[in-house]
Amino acid sequence: MEDNASHLKKFQKELSAGTVSLVLLAVLGQSRQPMYGYQIAKRLEEVGEGVLSGKQSALYPVLRNLEAAGLLDSEVEPSVSGPPRRYYRITKPGREVLRDWVNAWNATRASVDAVLQGGV
Repeated sequence: MEDNASHLKKFQKELSAGTVSLVLLAVLGQSRQPMYGYQIAKRLEEVGEGVLSGKQSALYPVLRNLEAAGLLDSEVEPSVSGPPRRYYRITKPGREVLRDWVNAWNATRASVDAVLQGGV
């Protein structure tokens, strides 16, 4: 039998898997400048504690998937301190998808909150 901590960890992992794309688009949608992976991860740590659950490496496959879907653009630039960096920016279709996803998130959150608060 699993203990409460392992149930919670599994639940948090499932929640994170469903929200990482949304928060990555949101961070890039709010940024005035293109950002590289580490900047995005640090921004998420500042404002969305727990979204990546300390696993920055999980963000890179999601960024690549969002780019492959046409929601992000990227370009590689040399770095003065280390390897070249890939900078990401949200595309116009990415902004449209972000708007739709935010609406879906808000509707889902309202529905779940209603159930949790006994409003059903």
